[in-house]
Amino acid sequence: MSLEQSRAEAVRAAAEAGIPAALADLGKLVRIPSIAFPGFDPAEVRRSAEAVAALAEGTGVFESVVIRDAAIPGTDERGMPAVLATRPARNGRPTILLYAHHDVQPVGDESLWDTPPFEPTVRDGRLYGRGSADDKAGVVSHVGAIRALTEVVGHDFDLGISLFIEGEEEAGSRSFAQFLSDNADALRADVIVVADSGNWDARTPAVTVSLRGNARFTLRIRTLDHASHSGMFGGAVPDAMMAAVKLLSTLWDDDGAVAVAGLAERDAETPAYTEETLRDEAGLPAGVSPIGRGSILSRIWNKPSITVTGIDAPSVRNASNTLSPEVTVVISARVAPGQAAADAYAALEAHLREHAPFGAELEFSDVDFGDGFLVDTSGWAVEDARAAMDEAYGVAPVDLGVGGSIPFVADLVREFPAAQILITGVEDPHSRAHSPNESLHLETFRHGLVAEALLLERLDARTGA
Repeated sequence: MSLEQSRAEAVRAAAEAGIPAALADLGKLVRIPSIAFPGFDPAEVRRSAEAVAALAEGTGVFESVVIRDAAIPGTDERGMPAVLATRPARNGRPTILLYAHHDVQPVGDESLWDTPPFEPTVRDGRLYGRGSADDKAGVVSHVGAIRALTEVVGHDFDLGISLFIEGEEEAGSRSFAQFLSDNADALRADVIVVADSGNWDARTPAVTVSLRGNARFTLRIRTLDHASHSGMFGGAVPDAMMAAVKLLSTLWDDDGAVAVAGLAERDAETPAYTEETLRDEAGLPAGVSPIGRGSILSRIWNKPSITVTGIDAPSVRNASNTLSPEVTVVISARVAPGQAAADAYAALEAHLREHAPFGAELEFSDVDFGDGFLVDTSGWAVEDARAAMDEAYGVAPVDLGVGGSIPFVADLVREFPAAQILITGVEDPHSRAHSPNESLHLETFRHGLVAEALLLERLDARTGA
């Protein structure tokens, strides 16, 4: 066995031995309800940042560990606290930036959880709790990988490492671009690892090579100056709910495929993926048919989708014989990789205005969008990452497209155009990120942490990058 192989084996063994400590750290983070949405206690996000900063300091490798926020452009507000830890590269070694986020989604209806969302619970090989997978596992994977490297080579290694743990990703990363600008020198790197994605399945690792963009907005549909009696005027006066139903139905054709002119599709091959797998992973009952056309993964990875994610209208409990004057909905569109999210939003707005029934008044607000991303897979960092995954999982990694969006990746590309970006993660298709009973597959976590430790070892041995 060569000296390089011996060192890699030692790093792998150290990473394996560090899993119990990493899981204990993850459990402590999951107990902190770090929800960055308006209406939730920001002190909990601050407490989470402080806990993450303590983990970074505990590695003993960083010259600087700070908690910082940035201004939210166009407002008088500041973003939620992020952790930034840095150590410079030496002797021609590259610098790697490790990204994850410590904020989490709200829990939603707590009655749908089998166990308390902020009480980490191990059951059937999975760790349940909000943020257990998305994305506090990413935070701990970074820390655990650094610990494994230092266990073998000591603290005086040459690889440059920056650790950036964001505090508002789930709430829209509103200060992200400003944070990058404010801290560009500290964040600049040869390789950026974004640990906020998933794998093909619990056994097979993946490098995410494409992400859809997103365009999200609020739409108010108004047809009356005030509510009116449905018996006295129904049949002659259009109510807002009728207008909303008719208008929203124009967004899809009879197959459920998007029917909006100007929304692009990407033409790319996809791996085999059965309807049976879709039903298992998405929870699609036997009597409900999938929607769209083409291969299933092309619908998820390479085509647009439109979802009505919220609606303000009279509730069932408060229903009365009344014509509603207005209805408000939230529309979330996923945009095919390669199309600018702003162009997709323009197409959506034009479609809705053109199809508004009965002259209904439309008002658009809270517009937010982020561009998709296509990874350049030709660089040496991707090769190193694939090799590390293959060694850690014992299974060759696959290239994965993701139907979800990570809009800030476009900000990273704009701010650091020379960096190679790797999108990885420790989630599997059953993690249920954002949903009740979110969980982390423990074996996937173990393999993912080991893979990242092996990647760090490879980069610390690389010169002339």
